[in-house]
Amino acid sequence: MQLSDFAACNNLVSLFLARAGEKGDAPMLWARREGQWQSQGWAETARQVCLLAESLRRLGLEPGDRVMLVSENRPEWCVADLAIMAAGCVTVPAYITNTERDHLHVLENAGARAVIVASARLAKPLLPAVLRSSQTDFVIGMEDLPVQQAGSVSFHRWDDLVAGDAAGARRAVAARVATIGRGELACLIYTSGTGGAPRGVMQHHGAILSNVAGACAILAEDFGWGDEVFLSFLPLSHAYEHTGGQFLPIGMGGQIFYAEGLEKLSANIAEVRPTLMIVVPRLFEVLRSRILREVERQGTLACFLLDRALALAMREAQGQRRLRDVPLRLLLEHTLRPKLRAQFGGRIKAMVSGGAPLNPDVGIFFEAMGLTLLQGYGQTECGPVISCNRPSAGIRMDTVGPPLAGVEVRIAADGEILARGEPVMLGYWRNPSETQRVLEADPADAGAPPWLHTGDIGLIDEKGRIRITDRKKDMIVNDKGDNISPQKLEGMLTLQPEIAQAMVCGDRRPYVVALIVPDAEWALGWATAQDEPADLAALQDLPAFRSAVRDALDRVNGELSVIERIRQFTFADEPFAIANEEMTPSLKIRRHKLRERYGPRLDALYRG
Repeated sequence: MQLSDFAACNNLVSLFLARAGEKGDAPMLWARREGQWQSQGWAETARQVCLLAESLRRLGLEPGDRVMLVSENRPEWCVADLAIMAAGCVTVPAYITNTERDHLHVLENAGARAVIVASARLAKPLLPAVLRSSQTDFVIGMEDLPVQQAGSVSFHRWDDLVAGDAAGARRAVAARVATIGRGELACLIYTSGTGGAPRGVMQHHGAILSNVAGACAILAEDFGWGDEVFLSFLPLSHAYEHTGGQFLPIGMGGQIFYAEGLEKLSANIAEVRPTLMIVVPRLFEVLRSRILREVERQGTLACFLLDRALALAMREAQGQRRLRDVPLRLLLEHTLRPKLRAQFGGRIKAMVSGGAPLNPDVGIFFEAMGLTLLQGYGQTECGPVISCNRPSAGIRMDTVGPPLAGVEVRIAADGEILARGEPVMLGYWRNPSETQRVLEADPADAGAPPWLHTGDIGLIDEKGRIRITDRKKDMIVNDKGDNISPQKLEGMLTLQPEIAQAMVCGDRRPYVVALIVPDAEWALGWATAQDEPADLAALQDLPAFRSAVRDALDRVNGELSVIERIRQFTFADEPFAIANEEMTPSLKIRRHKLRERYGPRLDALYRG
């Protein structure tokens, strides 16, 4: 399939079936089972998609019905997603970290008639919500579930639903998908909810198809398009991974390996040797800290080379490419960089960062390591990719690149970034007031699609690249009316070796304060050097430990304006995590949750 063929695909299922027809028995989906990587081919995946789609129809699902999908990343996730759409229905992905309350909200709000769940473990918080819901008629388990019948809800086995007349199922699916247009609803993706209850974003087939075509154009023109290997580890229930980690590989005819989890990610990268990776900034921050510690352990020469590499990358990021740096560049290419690239498999073309702002210093660090890092920008409400850095446009780590093909961007009078085009959502599910708030028709351009108000503040530089300066609704406005960027300060804090996580606040207050999670490895090293017990909670009460963390804040404050400086700080009781609901599944901090928990402690910093 060529780039021009994307325009001919009316829906995501037709894109997949066209690719499967080309690829035949070539491997498509990989999972590590029984100690080894096992593959599932394109033809087998298409067979299962069509059989499951027809089984869903026989169970009574009708066009437009919503089906909730609760699973970790695995081959069955992809099969289920495509089968739901092939049945003419709408996929409703749900995070595996959802509580019973979260699941019930999505079930009721979406009106999901069916649920597909991976395992008994994931069904534990889900099934009570299903039984409380007035919407759900049946549940399908990829693996055996503990319940086989509960009230009016019937239970079905995955293996039974992907068996039968494959040829007949394929014909039925082909006839049905021929009637599904680009503008029809494909999925309801519930936003992570950094500020409250999640809303269902209505993504249509054309939104994702347009995004995939735009991303493929960048990869084809700037990197070459071959037998691509993707490693999928961000949650597929997030729009970023759903589009970039599933449908982009499908569009490219690539292979998808499903990581075993973040704790095994480094080992999986070394085994899989991906050519492309979709990542979030938090992962880069963690990897940067690990690499720095490894280099320090290697001694003086390695540290010297790292310092030279960072200085070189900084100059080049500022457009200062010097002839006299050529020998240094050659030295790095034969010493430091190959070893570090080998940790990422040795054949990676690019890593694409999105989902949250990337601190430019982190991006420059990976460029110094000889790894191409592209920062993208977008929202669930726009496919989700609005723009992406690319070499041909000149990569600047303080920008998120030019808009993707198919996306038009302009800056409103108040600095807000507006976007329009086919990737923009149809609206929020059953929420016309919120839809009207963020989608605005242009009175001067009658008949044109509406502009999406992103809520981000930014500008467009002379080369058409977007630079985001802040988040409109996250902006701190102190008691003197000064605007302060919390994300900027938090990014600078977490670059310090002493600090793993941070949240700053100061809205309508005289100065900024911080909530800090110390870096556990640094704290252990500090305790050993000071002959103190390796107990993080006990360390936080020691004046010397607080002084060491204060030194990190002072380093950051030295680079900030007077109004931005962080005057006071307090420690969090535990790391921000998905499990304690203080981070979203895409690893963004939930400010409202942290304020609920630590509000009195933060308020006390203003009385000291």
